[in-house]
Amino acid sequence: MIAYLEFPTWLSPQIAPGVPLRWYGVMYLVAFGVTFLLFRYEARRSGLSTDRDQIAGFFTWAILGALLGGRLFFVLFYGDRTMYLSRPWLIVWPFQEGEFTGIQGMSYHGGLLGAVAAVAAFTRREGLSLLDWGDTLAVSAPLGYAAGRLGNFINGELVGRATTVRWGVLFPQARRYPAAESWAAELARNAGVEMLPEAVMVNLPRHPSQLYEAALEGIALWAILWLVFRRDRPYPGAPIGLYVAGYGVARFMAEYFRATNEAAGFALMLGPATAAAPHLTASAIHFTEGQVISLAMIAAGVALLVVFRLVAPPAVRVDTFADSDD
Repeated sequence: MIAYLEFPTWLSPQIAPGVPLRWYGVMYLVAFGVTFLLFRYEARRSGLSTDRDQIAGFFTWAILGALLGGRLFFVLFYGDRTMYLSRPWLIVWPFQEGEFTGIQGMSYHGGLLGAVAAVAAFTRREGLSLLDWGDTLAVSAPLGYAAGRLGNFINGELVGRATTVRWGVLFPQARRYPAAESWAAELARNAGVEMLPEAVMVNLPRHPSQLYEAALEGIALWAILWLVFRRDRPYPGAPIGLYVAGYGVARFMAEYFRATNEAAGFALMLGPATAAAPHLTASAIHFTEGQVISLAMIAAGVALLVVFRLVAPPAVRVDTFADSDD
């Protein structure tokens, strides 16, 4: 009995053969476009700014900071540093083996740091309130993540851990495992994956973790910030702290279903590995690198909430006195 979904055959990273444009790049444009429209709407509604050039300038700096930080962070911490040091132009080179692929490899955390640095520089130069403009960006940005994660799904990248749930997806480009391994054969059998007797490697169904992240980091986080805290900020900077902590919570949860870095393994293990393939299982006491970083983000978000609350100007108290007949 088949207990998984085939990856849609009509989905391809390329929009059309011969067209130098890929869906992943289009999803980035959609993400930036959605965030910009939400940011501009909220900036005007809240009275933050009605200056089109000022809004466009702020957003341009934020995007450039995010792209530069995300790319450099990936190159320094996740990419092949030896290759990039010997051929640094590959950092921004959008071709691989003569084929246009776009610039592949971005880090969210590097993008966040780059955007923060760019936004801080812009607001300082223009004499604007970093907290007010940062709050507006914080409540607008998460929905764009949903588009980005859809791009990851279309690319068949950042796949989840192997699973037997009925909505598991058989990604064509996912890493295959030796069919001779008992755990791989058992998982394939339980999921209904057909294996020929002479099969050497087997492809296993995976959690569509990209879609989980789109729902958690994108839609859910955006809905909380936009619908609950956008109009009623407890104090300046609160949405920024909530965004940082909220993303950390969402990413921590999603990491239980996202495939680990199998070469590095788990970043933190509070108990012994009990499975034959621990990198494919979800354990509450085995934490990935992404989860460790997420815990740091949660702590940082809580710290920002405390700091911003302490430095927030005191609320103005208005006392009302009854008119006197004297």
